Amino acid sequence: MSVLYRLVGPVLRGLDPETAHNLTLRALELGLAGKASNRSRVSLQVSVAGLTFPNPVGLAAGFDKDARVPGRMLALGFGFVEVGSLTPKAQSGNPLPRIFRLAEDEAVINRLGFNNGGMDAAAARLEQRNRSYGLVGVNIGKNKTSPDAIEDYQLVFEKLAPFADYVVVNVSSPNTPGLRDLQAVESLRPLLTRLFEVRSNLSGEISRLPIFLKLAPDLAIDDAIAAADLAAACGMDGLVISNTTIDRPEFLRSSNKLEAGGLSGRPLFDKSTELLRQVYRAQGSRLPIVGVGGIASAQDAYTKIRAGASLVQLYSALIYQGPGLVSSIVDGLEKLVADDGFANVAEAIGIDA
Repeated sequence: MSVLYRLVGPVLRGLDPETAHNLTLRALELGLAGKASNRSRVSLQVSVAGLTFPNPVGLAAGFDKDARVPGRMLALGFGFVEVGSLTPKAQSGNPLPRIFRLAEDEAVINRLGFNNGGMDAAAARLEQRNRSYGLVGVNIGKNKTSPDAIEDYQLVFEKLAPFADYVVVNVSSPNTPGLRDLQAVESLRPLLTRLFEVRSNLSGEISRLPIFLKLAPDLAIDDAIAAADLAAACGMDGLVISNTTIDRPEFLRSSNKLEAGGLSGRPLFDKSTELLRQVYRAQGSRLPIVGVGGIASAQDAYTKIRAGASLVQLYSALIYQGPGLVSSIVDGLEKLVADDGFANVAEAIGIDA
């Protein structure tokens, strides 16, 4: 796949970003991708929320919104894949254009707005997946015009929980009006309480399905810690830190830097990592954290782990470096862990916090 990408990558980057993304998904559906080595990496296996991950490097939500290719992405070497965000009803999202490359900054701005085919279509795909291929999480959100956010989250949770290995409650996208307001404790409490109650009433193993809360990098530290404390009190199983940012650092160089939407990629790394570190420092290992934002190398992934992340995710860097990046990060992370004298990557979690 790396050889193929060296040929087609420049062509894809010459296309409109959304067109290139759709072509990539179609190519993956057709099986036009290689497969990473499935060599056992004992030093990278990590247990989080009752799940055993073969390595801590995952694919962030946003790449595979409709759960079209989770198995194909796992085959590239990811330790887990997160699909979505998915909403109860299908919706087209915001008007085009809505994805912008910031190549000079190794970044992306998107204002997609939870475009997806809805929970029913995703459920049909997820039901057919071979669960032996690996762990798949489902990221859930609300419809843009829904009058009742809590009902939306409940509907999509109940529909997709049977097909997920974990669920992420996304209240932090900047591209759905009013969504980030749900991160405030007074708004968040009834939502998380409802989801905990719904999960408790499900039968069998689904009643213990891990639920994670995804936070925005633009939260004040105290507000993020308050949200984390509430998540723990409501029975949630972990945090995802962080989503994209509406901040625009002064050092951005691209002509697209002032486009509206969420900024991801390299410029988000320091901000998201510092929020992760502060939340970990405040609540320790009470809730495991998935570190997201700006990861483009094994050292980036390791830095987030040492700051407090039990798992990490990436997406934007794939646009610029291609699918070979996954194996490169996993291989590099294995070496970094060994060089520091750790028997397992879990021993490095939070040591710099």
